[in-house]
Amino acid sequence: MGLSRDQAKLATTAVALQARGVAAPDTSGIDSAVLQRLADGPSGGAGPSLACRGSAARDLPVEDIGATGLTPRAEQLRGALTEAFGNQSLGGFAPGGVDQGHGADSTHYDGRAIDVFFRPVTEENRRQGWILAHWLVAHAEDLDIQYVIFDDRFWSAHSSRAQWRDYDAPEPGNEILRHLDHVHVDVLGGSPG
Repeated sequence: MGLSRDQAKLATTAVALQARGVAAPDTSGIDSAVLQRLADGPSGGAGPSLACRGSAARDLPVEDIGATGLTPRAEQLRGALTEAFGNQSLGGFAPGGVDQGHGADSTHYDGRAIDVFFRPVTEENRRQGWILAHWLVAHAEDLDIQYVIFDDRFWSAHSSRAQWRDYDAPEPGNEILRHLDHVHVDVLGGSPG
């Protein structure tokens, strides 16, 4: 799309707020066609419209799960999601943490992952999911986001090419495992001190 990271953050935030009917920040410096493309989401199987180069911070400490079942970094992400998108249908965590219902190496068990649900699987919910997924990628550096998975695609802060890639679900016929009904986002884990 040809946006700087700051422009991408502004554009995706404006689109998210407008989708909620909330006053959005001034985007007069951004091409209206770009804003419309973000608001409309990808058509058919076109895939994502926005990619930003990630930055996986190397000096983050490992964090323990808090009372909500999330680490402080994931809790900060949840707060930012609520600020931009209002109340969402969230899952993948619970007070005290979760220990089942996800793959063996899931970041949900570490309290670092949040699932944002868009059910049932419809084109409108897909569009809403992409508005969120693009916002997450644009804000990844500020929120220490490691991965975003949605609609058979994933984005990684560890990728030097900043591209969305195909996501190979363990069960290709399962809408949940393909992340068609929810956006999965997780934050960086940190390194032992």
